[in-house]
Amino acid sequence: MITPKMASRKEIFGWAMFDFANQAYTTLIITVIFGVVFTRVIVGDGPHFKLGNLLWSVSLCVSYAMVVLLAPVCGAIMDHTSSKKKFLFASYVLTVIFTACLYFITPGMILLGMILIIISNFAYSMGEPFIAGFLPELGPPHALGKISGFGWALGYIGGLFSTGIVLLGLGGIEESNFDNLRLTGPLAAFFFMVGAIPTFLWLKEKKNNNTRPPVSLYIRTGFNRLKSTLDDLPAYRDLAIFLLSLFFAMAGLYIIISFTFIYGDQVIGWEPKFQMLMFVLTQITAAAGALMFGFLQDRIGAKKTFNLTLWLWIVSITLIYFTVDITRILNHIFQADLEPQHFFLIVGCLAGAGLGAVQSCARTMVGMFTPENKGAEFFGFWGMTIKLAAIFGILGLGILQSFVGLQAAVLLCLGFFGLSFAINLLVDEQRGIETSRHYPGKQP
Repeated sequence: MITPKMASRKEIFGWAMFDFANQAYTTLIITVIFGVVFTRVIVGDGPHFKLGNLLWSVSLCVSYAMVVLLAPVCGAIMDHTSSKKKFLFASYVLTVIFTACLYFITPGMILLGMILIIISNFAYSMGEPFIAGFLPELGPPHALGKISGFGWALGYIGGLFSTGIVLLGLGGIEESNFDNLRLTGPLAAFFFMVGAIPTFLWLKEKKNNNTRPPVSLYIRTGFNRLKSTLDDLPAYRDLAIFLLSLFFAMAGLYIIISFTFIYGDQVIGWEPKFQMLMFVLTQITAAAGALMFGFLQDRIGAKKTFNLTLWLWIVSITLIYFTVDITRILNHIFQADLEPQHFFLIVGCLAGAGLGAVQSCARTMVGMFTPENKGAEFFGFWGMTIKLAAIFGILGLGILQSFVGLQAAVLLCLGFFGLSFAINLLVDEQRGIETSRHYPGKQP
């Protein structure tokens, strides 16, 4: 295998701009605004919102299940036909259209709201492994950490810009402000549409010499490639172990992504200005964390860096659960007048640093363990793993909170991050890289 040369700065920037653009969807729709609007206004089963939380979980899980079924096969087809940009463009167009349509959802339109979230989140989520499949082509293994970290950091800057503009323009996340908040969907779609243009202009795709099959045989070709990779997978021992570790890490992380602002709304009881502060602080610390840990993993290794991020999350989840109690203790010791939302902001900064870092590091490790000409296919497995994890984590939390409440249910994340750390200890990073350089699989 020939080690890839470093791509031009222009091409790397074009690749990273997709992270910048698509972050508008995940922050505005999934994390910050529409998730709260859906549970509090569209479903509106207060004061505990257990049905709203459960239906939100179900909607996300259905969309992720669709990704699990299609991502690896699409990856195999893309690798065989050199069509990653075409698939990426299709996912981009679908995300833009169905996100814009969220404008038409009003209180009580629960089923239609769920359908639009399912389709838009499916399209957005398919784009993640599609864009990640380009990463191994952008540089040698020792440089992928910086490249991936740059992409994640730029993504959080995009999230900061898009959500900051929307919140400043539309006002706080309150039921009385629904007429303004319904514009969130069209604004997120517009930001994604414009922001991703450099990706399609500057990102290049390496061509292979495979014969392009008739359209009717594309799916069969994809399944044949997928079967070939599954047959070879035992030889990729370290990749397989890492994907299992990643499964539990992402199960915990998707709970955080999908429920942090719902948790702040329902458990912490924060004011609108603290919602805005939390968003700004987490986006800044996430961008800084992605960059910092990106450089760190190129110095000490991706495995050690990934483990550090897991410990960061274990500490963060513990503090999130005990936020109310810790605030009470601090007030007693220092005779202060702190509120839980004040301490929650501090925890948010700590968690934010690990938010971009763990995802960037995971993407780098998969890229390091991926053979040439199997980028989209292996990142299809990456996408399948994290979406299976999302289903497992989000649905698990949705069901658990129905019985024990949201605050107690968040402790589920502790078990997930702990398991991920234990499994990742079994990964041999150098062996995984060597396997990718001398991969045993043959192209069908």
